[in-house]
Amino acid sequence: MSKSPPVPFSSTLFVRDTCLCLHVQRAARTLARRFDEALRPLEITNGQFSLMMSLNRPDPPSMKAVATVLAMDRTTLTAALKPLERRGLVEAFADAGDRRLKRVRLTEEGGQLLAHALPIWKATHEVLDEGLGEGGAGRLRADLLSLI
Repeated sequence: MSKSPPVPFSSTLFVRDTCLCLHVQRAARTLARRFDEALRPLEITNGQFSLMMSLNRPDPPSMKAVATVLAMDRTTLTAALKPLERRGLVEAFADAGDRRLKRVRLTEEGGQLLAHALPIWKATHEVLDEGLGEGGAGRLRADLLSLI
């Protein structure tokens, strides 16, 4: 004799169909794969593109500032920077005024790669924006920002 599960299957279907977190995660994974594929010829991922773009500032940001923009903890950021550092695309260094503070910047090579990646990112975004219909992309961004 089989026991009934403690949570009915109808609850599973309800969560599947209504859970905002699940839907956002699925959409994020789908978008990530699309951008990863588009950026593959440059041998970077969408996450690396976003990280490098967050460093594209007049003054090198602190690790804390970058982690805040990307909504990640410093340990995750440090791990994400390592492959970019090995490729010579970014460099981390101690702040001149406070040696305890670590800053990060794009190298010249990293800036050049970012310049090549930007048109790919724009073209990919144009296709996605068109697929969401008139005003759809703007509404989606606004809705997602309201959750933050």
